[in-house]
Amino acid sequence: MKALLIYPEFPATYWSFKHAIRFLGKRSAFPPLGLLTVAAMLPADKWELRLVDMNVRRLRPRDLNWADMVFIGGMMVQKESARTVIARARRAGLPVVAGGPLFTCEPESFPEVDHLVLNEAEVTFPRFLADWEAGHPGRCYRSAEFPSLEQTPVPRWDLIDMGDYSSMSLQFSRGCPFDCDFCNVTALLGHKPRIKTSAQILAELDALYDSGWRGAVFFVDDNFIGNKRFLTSELLPALASWQRGRSGIPFYTEASINLSDDSNLMASMVRAGFDTVFVGIETPSAEGLAECNKRQNSNRDLLECVRTIQRAGLQVQGGFIVGFDSDGPDIFQRQIDFIQQSGIVMAMVGLLQAPVGTRLYARLKNEGRIRGFSGGDNTACSTNIVPRMNLEALQEGYRRIFENIYLPKPYYQRVRRFLQEYRRPEIRQGIKGEHIRAFLRSVVRLGIIGRERIHFWRLMIWTFLNRKDLFPTAVTLAIMGFHFRKVYETQLNRPRF
Repeated sequence: MKALLIYPEFPATYWSFKHAIRFLGKRSAFPPLGLLTVAAMLPADKWELRLVDMNVRRLRPRDLNWADMVFIGGMMVQKESARTVIARARRAGLPVVAGGPLFTCEPESFPEVDHLVLNEAEVTFPRFLADWEAGHPGRCYRSAEFPSLEQTPVPRWDLIDMGDYSSMSLQFSRGCPFDCDFCNVTALLGHKPRIKTSAQILAELDALYDSGWRGAVFFVDDNFIGNKRFLTSELLPALASWQRGRSGIPFYTEASINLSDDSNLMASMVRAGFDTVFVGIETPSAEGLAECNKRQNSNRDLLECVRTIQRAGLQVQGGFIVGFDSDGPDIFQRQIDFIQQSGIVMAMVGLLQAPVGTRLYARLKNEGRIRGFSGGDNTACSTNIVPRMNLEALQEGYRRIFENIYLPKPYYQRVRRFLQEYRRPEIRQGIKGEHIRAFLRSVVRLGIIGRERIHFWRLMIWTFLNRKDLFPTAVTLAIMGFHFRKVYETQLNRPRF
């Protein structure tokens, strides 16, 4: 059986990094980890596989002509591309099997899909395969079970060209102990963090390293520190040991703000090779945090927490939200002030959305305030809810935040503030040809052509004189600023409320 695995295209969003990776000569930021893991679950003696990542290349007619069936997976932000793929597969007469967060959250939106394999593939995919081989596959496979991850296979890295990507991905855990009411992680994956063994993680890293990968690795966990005891006692020491004798492989991940409470955990992460962590800050408003049940952020000095993490050697990227019912006209300036003072360079600011399955969605639906499905991109200047704040005021406030954090002057000021606080990471990636090319391209695009050229050169000179050890970081952040400006400018010029 010939199966074509297709990963739909991402639009230009915060997480796509489309405008930044071009400086490196890459085609996509991350590989399709879910599809590669599902591919590893298919018996190699029965299935012949090809994978098309539409973020890397176009889906060609000959790809569909080769296949007997199509597997497609993706997230909500990939919805439009997924619809196009499904329509093409149907026209080609191929059965379509779909899974992943997009289809799990909105199965009713895809009546044309032949087989929906939803929730976690470790449970539902074997059931589908057994029925397929028996000749009577069902249409929808669901499960409320949260399976152990100890049998999850190493992804099929051989199905992609790693050179197309700026980073590789792996997953250590699923689930989050917290219960933020706008987040669908717990609805999809539960509250109890389930983890892979250290041996599994090392096997995945070995597979990447043996395939020639020497770049960054993103641990895609929604909250990497959900099981602190296992991290500090087993995984992080194992990762630190794995790094010895190898060229430095930098890691980055997502975690909750209570990471700042544990100096031993932060130090262990840095020794293991972590240099960046994305944290959901959401809002400096105590009322907003209480409204969304962000207990882990409440009753603490968030600015000092961020600085503590930065001083430990971990760059903090941050998620922020405006549009809570408790938000008043002052929330926009408060967000600007917090972001600028914190030195969070990569700040993802978006409008509140209510994904299906969240307590927020249920509450607002009961109040008649839901306007359809979430688009999955909370930086897209759109929302699927009816906010308490006037829409025009919300739009104008959102625009004001952008102008005060991503236009060149405030952005480069924030980069400098961050570099003053940040401790150089212990494990660093070696300088490669692609990094030199990225720097040369930044000199042309940002330092000569760009409207930020004065700010770019001031930052480069200051960093060279004061924090020479962080010069590659300064170049990277200058390039990321270009990406964010392109994304936000496009979205703000095309509001979709």
